Amino acid sequence: MMVKTGCCGFPVSFKKYLYSFDVVEVQKTFYKPPNPETAIKWRKEADKINSDFEFVIKAFQLITHPPSSPTYRKAGIKAEKTGFFRPSGEVMEAWEKTEEIARILKAKKILFQTPLSFHCSEENISNMQDFFGSIKGFILIWEPRGWDEESLMRAKERLEDYGVVHCVDPMISKPLFGDINYFRLHGRYEGRRIVYSHNYSEEELTKLRDSIGGERSCYVMFNNKNMFENAQRFKLILQQ
Repeated sequence: MMVKTGCCGFPVSFKKYLYSFDVVEVQKTFYKPPNPETAIKWRKEADKINSDFEFVIKAFQLITHPPSSPTYRKAGIKAEKTGFFRPSGEVMEAWEKTEEIARILKAKKILFQTPLSFHCSEENISNMQDFFGSIKGFILIWEPRGWDEESLMRAKERLEDYGVVHCVDPMISKPLFGDINYFRLHGRYEGRRIVYSHNYSEEELTKLRDSIGGERSCYVMFNNKNMFENAQRFKLILQQ
């Protein structure tokens, strides 16, 4: 079984990160995809240090989040018919920008994180099904927020044909579908509130290691305030 550990974003300098881990989840592509020239530079720099270094792309927010999302304001974006995988020209244009950066970085996996406001409805599941059905050549990873198991099983029936991977925080729940495990660790949960400042203990990280089993490839991606230190410690625990 292959286990890859990394961070959601670059918490340290690009070069230091490349010497520390074999994979990163690119966050910049969620807020506003970088220029192709920037992506070309990243890939070239990574190849100098580790030609097997893997980029996972977080999909542009115009695909998954509605215009009312505060992340639009943070990125200085104004849009109308976007989010929730809507069948609109703006959403497909957002996918084309995501795909362009993914191709340059030789990324094979795309993460789609949906907000709490993306509910389990026939319209949302249908739009998601049509959107994922139009994508070729990538492993599609979906991190839902606020969906219970019954809702997820409804979605599973519609998404299985596209090999969609159910992304979870393994401290909270278990994945229900997908050929690989893709875990994102955000910190401590207090109801629906996430405490990103949580620093994972040795006991928590050891428990996490012991919970990973089977023959599936597994990605363990830290997204908390202490992500770099926690990911490094988890790598050491995996080696023990």
